[in-house]
Amino acid sequence: MNKYKKIGLTALAGSLVAGSVSAAEMSVSGSATMTYTGGDEKATHGNGWVLSDAVAFSASGDVNDFTVTYSVELDGADTSTGGVDNYSIAMDFGDAGVLRFDGHGGSTFLSGNDDVMPTASEEPWDVITGADTGIVNGHSGNNAWRYDYSHESGLNLTLTYLNADDDVNDVSYSDYGVTYTGMEGLTVGYGTGDVEVTTGTKSDESTLFAKYAIGGATVGIQKSEQDNETSSDVESTGIGISYAVNDDLTVSYGSHTLEKVGSDDQESMAIGASYTIGSLGVAVSMHTVDNVNNTSSDDREGYQMVLTFAF
Repeated sequence: MNKYKKIGLTALAGSLVAGSVSAAEMSVSGSATMTYTGGDEKATHGNGWVLSDAVAFSASGDVNDFTVTYSVELDGADTSTGGVDNYSIAMDFGDAGVLRFDGHGGSTFLSGNDDVMPTASEEPWDVITGADTGIVNGHSGNNAWRYDYSHESGLNLTLTYLNADDDVNDVSYSDYGVTYTGMEGLTVGYGTGDVEVTTGTKSDESTLFAKYAIGGATVGIQKSEQDNETSSDVESTGIGISYAVNDDLTVSYGSHTLEKVGSDDQESMAIGASYTIGSLGVAVSMHTVDNVNNTSSDDREGYQMVLTFAF
């Protein structure tokens, strides 16, 4: 091949590469959160104060008519991963949906919708140590696939898959969920999945929820079930109501009942409030849980205050 042909082919190859990949757009966001937890006499909180922080980097660019986005979060509080947290790559195919691979920190439909009731702060079963033990939330882990599709009618579909890993789950996990948001103010959703973290301990889990917002008020109800092959079945019912007093102040009330066959019901209640002052967010909540983890007479109270600085 002569010199002129080499130059021509090199130029053609360069133009093809330039046409298929555009320059990436970079963005950075972050937050720092100070949390104080107390009141639960049966839990060890140390001095009560915890600082968590995160700086998220995102790079996005077009590749052959679809958009690829890589995201990574630096979390100084997460020493188990060397400070690198929540990293993923997503491929946005426009009307065909979004396919994402979460290397760390991703959520499945059930884990991301274990309690979607309106609240100004935390879920009723949160804050009190041990009260979250029996919550129906599917399964999640690192290196998971997720596909999200949204139709203009308001119908949304989520499919997730986590391959088997001896260190995390003996049997591959998958779930799916659908939500409908086609009516103003209304959100309805359903999801289901099979969990078998340890071979021979399979459970069928599902959740159904509805929320409706009108004016400054949002009300909701959620029912979840866990049918276990080798242990007692679990059912839960959660309700919540929140009210936006103005653009800055929101108050809420929520309750949650966790029923386990053969045990006393765990009954949780919380009231909360949140207030925003520029980039500063303040949230407080007070919690009461009877029969923690379905254990008779293990009744506790606790509270939490959260200060979040966004930048």
